[in-house]
Amino acid sequence: METKEADPAGLLRQIPAIRRARDFRLYTDRGRRLVDLWQLGGAAVLGHTPAGVLREFKNTAERGLFAPLPHPLEGRFIKALARLFPGGDFRVYADKFSLHRALDLAGNDAGEVSLWRPFLGEPAFAFSPDAPVLHPVLPLPWPGAPHVLVLEKSRGRFFPPPAPVSPVILAVAARGIYDLLTAPERGSPRFPKIEKALAQGRWRRRGIYLTLPEPPDAACYADLFRDFLDRGFLLPPDTGQPLILPGLLSPGEEAALAELL
Repeated sequence: METKEADPAGLLRQIPAIRRARDFRLYTDRGRRLVDLWQLGGAAVLGHTPAGVLREFKNTAERGLFAPLPHPLEGRFIKALARLFPGGDFRVYADKFSLHRALDLAGNDAGEVSLWRPFLGEPAFAFSPDAPVLHPVLPLPWPGAPHVLVLEKSRGRFFPPPAPVSPVILAVAARGIYDLLTAPERGSPRFPKIEKALAQGRWRRRGIYLTLPEPPDAACYADLFRDFLDRGFLLPPDTGQPLILPGLLSPGEEAALAELL
């Protein structure tokens, strides 16, 4: 029998109205605090207010560089990507639709696409003969963030050049990647109580990412989502996304999360 998947939009509607987001916590309009274990699917893996991003946005926005026109910041963003993925060839798209259209145009010549997440090994070794294209989850937690494909050099000729992206967006995106490169400690937070709970529980851990052995059906996951929410934790609304351990927790939050796990 086919397993019915959870409804992400329906689960998100169960969350109280959020007034503010800071680091790995969300604050509701009634003053309640939620620990974010979703982190926008990994886009907020450095938190909702990553260092330097707001300053970079303000500095670039003051120059009025919102229009998607060619700009030297394209080179800066590609340079940042090359630091993260040495030896890769890059295609930068303004949105997910443009990315999928490029993949459709490349067809079978694109090969399989592999999702890459931060802090799961060296990017340079992420390519494989079966998956010569990477789609990285980058720490860019805002609407309009660019989508990137990282290609083996031999695959680049199959992909048409993308349209320009707003320089404001590129400046902030480059800052986010450099923040990622200078934050290796984010990949190994120390939570002794959680580590003990994981050794005895059902969740499987890979770095900062936790998954269940088998995706639960919609009803079971909805119950799990509500249980975590009632205790002050936001799970991913999509069962295909991992739970992401935050970069920091108070002693009380760690104890509560360990109990849930």
